[in-house]
Amino acid sequence: MMLELIGYSAAFFVGFVLGLLGGGGSILALPVMVYFFHIKAELATAYSLFIIGTASLIGTFRNVRHRLVDPKTALLFSIPAVVTVAIARQMILPNLPATIHIGDTLVFEKNIFIMLLFAILMILASLPLIRGVKERTGAKRPRPGILMFFGAVVGLISGMVGAGGGFLIIPALSIFMKVPIKTAIATSIMIIAINSLAGFSTEMFRPDIDWQFLLTFTAIAALGLLSGLYFAKRVQAEKLKRAFGYFVLAIGVFILVRESF
Repeated sequence: MMLELIGYSAAFFVGFVLGLLGGGGSILALPVMVYFFHIKAELATAYSLFIIGTASLIGTFRNVRHRLVDPKTALLFSIPAVVTVAIARQMILPNLPATIHIGDTLVFEKNIFIMLLFAILMILASLPLIRGVKERTGAKRPRPGILMFFGAVVGLISGMVGAGGGFLIIPALSIFMKVPIKTAIATSIMIIAINSLAGFSTEMFRPDIDWQFLLTFTAIAALGLLSGLYFAKRVQAEKLKRAFGYFVLAIGVFILVRESF
């Protein structure tokens, strides 16, 4: 019971970080469900897509109302992402064997493999958060083709591990489309909503979904996201990003060590 209470508190934090930073919170949803609620990793990736997608959709309505979103850029990024997230959920994940062999010596059970992949992703995600994303200035023109490539990569990652990919989306928007940071954060939340809900829609009728748990977790995360959006106007996000980056790095290392041994 105590673990579940901590888990639901963490659900609020997941949404809060997503609203405050435009990404990063979704990367916590999977370990929270696996370690606090003992949900199998593959099912937890589906849950994560719904939770993050729904919470982000609520945030998107608010951001659109305040004219913070660049919808054309969001669609440009999301179209290839929706394709690759569907490929990951319908073709790659279902066809992963129960035991995965890498070379002659490394053998992983499927759920452990997903968690190890996720831990590596968390460690990589922590690096741009720690370094920070700087505003890009200069005469270079936007490069939508490269942005669409990043969209495809983020969609694949979202489908495989249930992460929204905001840690990749925000730098991509800033670097390749010259989008200001505040607009990039709001647009990232819209992209995460589209990608995540598209990924979940491919398996929303699977019989092992516990809708009562899923809707409860999602409602708490949505409250956290709205709180994060409120504080985003009043808090210097750059210092928080760096601190959160170290936090994500520590969790990634913990998962890597725990699942390896």
